[in-house]
Amino acid sequence: MNIPQNHVALLMELGYTEPEARFLYVVATHSGYFILRQFLNFTGARRGKRSNLFARKVLNNGHGSVRDYLGYGSIYHLFSRTLYGQIEKGNLRNRRKHSFEYIRTRLVLLDFILANPEPEYLETEQDKVTFFCEKLNVAKEFLPGRVYEGGPGSRPTFRYFVDKFPMFLAPPLTASPPVVTLSYVDSGLGTIAGFLTHLAAYQSLFRQLQAFRFLYISPTDAQFVRATERFRSVVKQPLESDMSSEVLRYFQVRQRFENRQYVVPITEDFEFLNEAKSRFHGDRFERLYKAWISGTVGEHELRHEFCQMERHRAVTFETHLVVKHRSNLPEKERGMVNVA
Repeated sequence: MNIPQNHVALLMELGYTEPEARFLYVVATHSGYFILRQFLNFTGARRGKRSNLFARKVLNNGHGSVRDYLGYGSIYHLFSRTLYGQIEKGNLRNRRKHSFEYIRTRLVLLDFILANPEPEYLETEQDKVTFFCEKLNVAKEFLPGRVYEGGPGSRPTFRYFVDKFPMFLAPPLTASPPVVTLSYVDSGLGTIAGFLTHLAAYQSLFRQLQAFRFLYISPTDAQFVRATERFRSVVKQPLESDMSSEVLRYFQVRQRFENRQYVVPITEDFEFLNEAKSRFHGDRFERLYKAWISGTVGEHELRHEFCQMERHRAVTFETHLVVKHRSNLPEKERGMVNVA
């Protein structure tokens, strides 16, 4: 993890010790939220005078707020524009107040970062955009993004990589480009719906990469098997398989659905069809589909059509258990953190 010393020095000017400043840099950059247990783990200190003094500094300086979640733990939120400005990250949305689910996720994310300080993290939106567009030559149109509506009289803003999940470079092989590791952070609430939405948002980017690694990060292993299976079926197999076979299967499944040949819909086919529609869209595929339906284009012609588009890809998926995570947050609590 690269913590610029000049930013540490600027945070120290606000009254923090060097270990406190380094911790605040990590929190502001990656999470926005923390609990004192994470501060103690980072600094190697014991609970007591040192942690209490640090907490009072954050609150008395007006750099953060705290809220107790029904007695289960105090959650600190860094929201000060001054503090974020010292590390040149005044536009990070970590400053704003968020839902309970967001807070829970950021605490898991911070535990992962603190336990894995070695990687070279792509910290900001601009770091990620620069890496993909300039180093890997990926066009911006393939990056995951979201439009934020502005206030009255202002224009909408388009932002990339709004999830802010950890992203870093793995040591490259000789004469090979850096292998990027992307991730998804599961807060541990027992569903993979958010994971599937995340994969859908990144599909366009996945298809532009020759190789990448994906981490599923969670404080519980309850969803590891399902997440692995879904990643394999939704991402890994389509990317590493013969494209012509995928297109042919898409045409076959689509035809069966359009002809209402399913008495009871097959879940696997239905999920494949939804994903394939986003992959194989556009005039070229529509013309081929109509020609295939009419019989003027057969399997041989389809395979010849796509044989020149095949790319060998290396896609790796791993699960990561955040073993020390104990946010102690009750699932029923859905409030917002006060930042006033």
